[in-house]
Amino acid sequence: MKKPLIFCLFVLLTVGLAPAAIAAVPSAQSLPVVIVQRHLVDLTFPAESLVEAVQQATVGAQVAGRVLEVKVDAGQVVKKGDLLMRIDAREAEEVARAAAAQYANAKLNYERTKTLKDQKFLSPAAVDKAKADFDSAAANRSAAGASQSHATIVSPINGIVARRHAELGDMATPGKPLFTIYEPGSLRVTASVPQYRLQDMRNVKTARVEFPELGKWVEATAVNLLPTADATTHVSQVRVSLPVLPEATPGMFARVHFVVGQAEKLTVPATAVVRRGEVAAVYVQSANNRLSLRQLRLGDPVGQGEIEVLAGLKVGDKVVTDPVKAAIALKQNSNK
Repeated sequence: MKKPLIFCLFVLLTVGLAPAAIAAVPSAQSLPVVIVQRHLVDLTFPAESLVEAVQQATVGAQVAGRVLEVKVDAGQVVKKGDLLMRIDAREAEEVARAAAAQYANAKLNYERTKTLKDQKFLSPAAVDKAKADFDSAAANRSAAGASQSHATIVSPINGIVARRHAELGDMATPGKPLFTIYEPGSLRVTASVPQYRLQDMRNVKTARVEFPELGKWVEATAVNLLPTADATTHVSQVRVSLPVLPEATPGMFARVHFVVGQAEKLTVPATAVVRRGEVAAVYVQSANNRLSLRQLRLGDPVGQGEIEVLAGLKVGDKVVTDPVKAAIALKQNSNK
């Protein structure tokens, strides 16, 4: 029953090869191989996660007004205090002018009251009331001035503009987000762990983070299990700190592999495995340099780029790590 399967896999691997590829046929002796051995590997369990920024700020409007000027866009680097946007604050300016007028009037009234009191025309209570009115006017003037300054939107941190939420001409209202800014040097991923894994997670100190879209693996710098659980999903959040990774951005998908122990297993490189539907196989080189395609029963991925072999190989077998070259060599040998 194995011969038909091997033949089908062989046909699928060799159909469509270009003549130029067949012309440069590698010999079986020159193929890259790895000797299968049992070795100690980390036991991990994966959890899907999202990249998020440790330092992130959402800049919102504090006064109502139309957006008059936009200085930056998504992707731009900004420094703390840089101008981001200007909002039409004519209403706030009028409020500030009214507050300044009230302050000036209250100040004159307070000084006049003190003079009349010194001349014994007014009681100390009148002076106290004039002083209270003056202090209230001063506070109103300060608040109005602050509101007027809120029309100029500046960056609160050094970072990169992740998103701009408002366009030129939009109406800004208090509380409405205008920009999202994050610091690229400090990123982390947050994964959700089910309750039945929490006992294992309490002893986890290391983890590896996989970025499938980037084709990269990085070692986590810290693993922190938050002491709370979601009341609806009954999962806990685990924050995994990342080293500096310029390619990563907030919102990117990542997969965290938490290391929960070690065990001795038989593995092969993931790049050596040929998959066609539900069938997995590798090219094996015999002692006399003959090639054969051998079906495997695989387990879970272990380590970086390794897959556990449950059946189909034994210790000492030579597995070709480049299945494309092995298919070409096998086809050439079969044509001789």
